[in-house]
Amino acid sequence: MKDVISGILTTAMDDELIQANPALGLKGILKKKSKPEDAIDPLTEYELNLLLKTVYESPKLKDHFCLFLLLARTGMRIGEALALQWGDIDFNGRFIHVRRSVVRGVVSTPKSGKSRRVDMSLQLTEALKIHESESKKKGMAFGFGGLPEFVFTNETGNIIDKDNWRRRVFNKALKDSKLRTIRIHDLRHTYATLRIAKGDNIADVSGQLGHHSVKLTLDVYTHWIPGEKKGEVDGLDSSNFFVVSNAPQLHPEALNHKKRG
Repeated sequence: MKDVISGILTTAMDDELIQANPALGLKGILKKKSKPEDAIDPLTEYELNLLLKTVYESPKLKDHFCLFLLLARTGMRIGEALALQWGDIDFNGRFIHVRRSVVRGVVSTPKSGKSRRVDMSLQLTEALKIHESESKKKGMAFGFGGLPEFVFTNETGNIIDKDNWRRRVFNKALKDSKLRTIRIHDLRHTYATLRIAKGDNIADVSGQLGHHSVKLTLDVYTHWIPGEKKGEVDGLDSSNFFVVSNAPQLHPEALNHKKRG
């Protein structure tokens, strides 16, 4: 019963409907409550660059570099990336039209039920152009007469199976990079947290992720919103006051009493 409930909650967590799966902490009795931040394990900028570098330089993994880069630069879900078709990419406008997702081999609408546009960085745009050229060669070899239908395909030219890709490619990339084990979905979290941490517009980040509201984005990634800590509370101090040793003198009642005296 716990496994069934946990599976449902994990799916809800991946869809960003909830922040944590409380069933993961159950072992006969509830020993430890899950913390909201436990559900998110993004890579740092250094770790992400290390992962991408490892994949690019590995003879066995290099063919998958473009998929890694797309997940890291767009925040797309893995199902959305695997269902991506060449007609969804606008190289001139530098954006991707996310129209569908694949779950357990079935292609349907995205998780949100709505299509959206995500921007492409210059690096991702160039990588996809190179990948397009290589895909044409693969398509000719498989008798497609040109590009395969999907942007990312397996050894037979068909759509990639997510679970198989995670075991054979993603986990190997993490191991070769000497990084901790994370989920593929954490690359989506990495995209979001890196953008938020550098002060990007939260509404734009929310739109790119396909969240139904900015509030959801704020709720999920509140720990990564930049702040100056003491610098922020220092901003409450008015420049009209002089710094004095006796802090209570700055209280309005103390000031009024001083004036009356």
